[in-house]
This record gives sequence, C-alpha cells and structure tokens, in this order.
Amino acid sequence: MKLDFWQYTHDPLEKVVTLIAKRAVGEGQRVLVVSSDPDQRAAISRALWQAGAESFLANGEADAPGAERQPILLSAEPVATNGASHLILADGTFRDAPGFARVFLLFPPDAAPAARTAWRAQDGREDVERAYYAQEDGRWVKKG
Repeated sequence: MKLDFWQYTHDPLEKVVTLIAKRAVGEGQRVLVVSSDPDQRAAISRALWQAGAESFLANGEADAPGAERQPILLSAEPVATNGASHLILADGTFRDAPGFARVFLLFPPDAAPAARTAWRAQDGREDVERAYYAQEDGRWVKKG
C-alpha cells in the first residue's frame, strides 16, 4: 500500500481533496473520503460537485441509496462500499485501513504531531510505502 502524508498550508482542505480525487477518478479509480465531521463532508461534497467550470466530480454519502455506485464516496468510517482503491483521510485522523492501494492522510500544521506519530507507527512495515508532501508557495513538494 502507498501511504501519503499531505500537510496542507496554502489551499483549503476541500481543494486538496478535489485535486486528489480528480486525479484518481481520471485514472479510473474509485475513492473513499473519510471524515468524522458531517459538516466537513458536506463542504467536501460541494467542492467536488463544483470541481471545474465545465466539470464536476460525482459523489455521495455512504448511507445514501446507490452509494455502491458512486465513484467518490464520503463516509465517517473507512468502509468502501463503492469498491474504492483510494482512501482520503480528510479529517487529519489516521486510521489503519487495510485493503486500499493508496491512502492519503491530509492534515494542517497543527495536526503535524499526530501525523508524525502515525508515520513512525508504520516503521518496519514492508507492505507500506510512505511519502510526505508539503505545500510550499502553493506547490506540492515531496519531502520524504
């Protein structure tokens, strides 16, 4: 599994989720976005629906009818009823969620200590390939 830590400082969370989801869906993947905060999930959903002037990223909540057909599913729990291969942990809380090809932990600077703890917890795992990205002057830069 690829495990990416993304520390956002310049863009709002919703924009970062949209960036990642757009790329994954464009590659034919399904995405699960997890946040324990229903207001945050609603804001992410709005941003996905408004992804571009002539485009949108279809999405829905995990408890809504037809959730299994959604290319992007929003949920409080890391359960991919839509068969997602990509997991975005949008609320900054790491959850060990086996079965995903790629996991993104998004976090603001004030959540960096918890992210470091999650990073260290992966030490020695041969099934995990880690990377760390941070925003610098509005660009994403790979740091580790």
